[in-house]
Amino acid sequence: MDDSQQLQQVRARIDALDEQIQRLLNERAELARQTAQIKQAAGLGENCFRPEREAEILRRVIARNPGPLSGQEMARLFREIMSACLALETPLMIAYLGPEGTFTEAAALKHFGHSVKTRPLIAIDEIFREVEAGTAHYGVVPVENSTEGAVTHTLDQFLISPLQICGEVELRIHHHLLSRNKALTEVSRLYAHQQTLAQCREWLDAHLAGCERIPVGSNAEAARRAGNESGCAAIASDRAREIYGLQALATNIEDEPGNTTRFLVIGSQAVVPSGNDKTSLLLSGPNRSGLLYDLLRPLADNEISMTRLESRPSRRKLWEYVFFIDVEGHMEDPKVATALATLKDQASFLKLLGSYPRAVI
Repeated sequence: MDDSQQLQQVRARIDALDEQIQRLLNERAELARQTAQIKQAAGLGENCFRPEREAEILRRVIARNPGPLSGQEMARLFREIMSACLALETPLMIAYLGPEGTFTEAAALKHFGHSVKTRPLIAIDEIFREVEAGTAHYGVVPVENSTEGAVTHTLDQFLISPLQICGEVELRIHHHLLSRNKALTEVSRLYAHQQTLAQCREWLDAHLAGCERIPVGSNAEAARRAGNESGCAAIASDRAREIYGLQALATNIEDEPGNTTRFLVIGSQAVVPSGNDKTSLLLSGPNRSGLLYDLLRPLADNEISMTRLESRPSRRKLWEYVFFIDVEGHMEDPKVATALATLKDQASFLKLLGSYPRAVI
């Protein structure tokens, strides 16, 4: 058998597999639709999205994957399959920090897939209000960056919002220098979000030291301005480059190659255990010696790993602070439940923000 015949055989096998995959995808979609109809008939609510169920499926996809596609790549494919199947009934409306082309939009699509409807909003507090009002099923908000730390606007909203955390997204952040101009020497003004300017400070000092740096509300807004003005550039994503018709003068200009932003998915539903979860909570007490030690001790006594600790002014009393804490485990796990019961007795203020699956992809 010559090479041409072998190639024809391989292509015929690919065509047969494509037909089989297409048939199985439609069969899966029909079963997903039947599942949604059963839930609605049983009065289990119109929203069929179950964060813990989807996390379990994606973990199984990664665990059983033999290659040559990577486990993460296979999980992304299944993410889109689940998104398309869910959209057959009621497409989810997801609010995110806009405008179109932001990293928050990218995080929303990474978590929910591209078959959802999205609504860009200009401020974090608007995302919370949109979800609270029920005009969006979920919202996606940035909460921390591996280089620049906490997003305080998000933390402050949890003090006053009844919403819960339903999931998390981790997104590697790659910043690109975008412009209508063709050379760095033609750029005299630079637009970017304040955190982005900080994340690219060393590169900018080395390559655009004399350029005016102007902070704006989002990198997508920066790209929009760069698309309308001559002599300026923006730091933004590749998606923003496509949307606003810009060209990349430099790519991956972030100072830290592992630069990652963590986003939270907010909603009104409680999430049951998935088997690999986090729990977020707020704690506070009257300012005194040893307060933080006493608040954290129940976690250590119950062998609970704390993954994050931030403090913010409580806004109730001068020099009183609230601690934002993430721990490993679900609030229904025995050790976590025991620690939370102790904290409820010790802390003057305790608010559970939710338990949710750890980021899978």
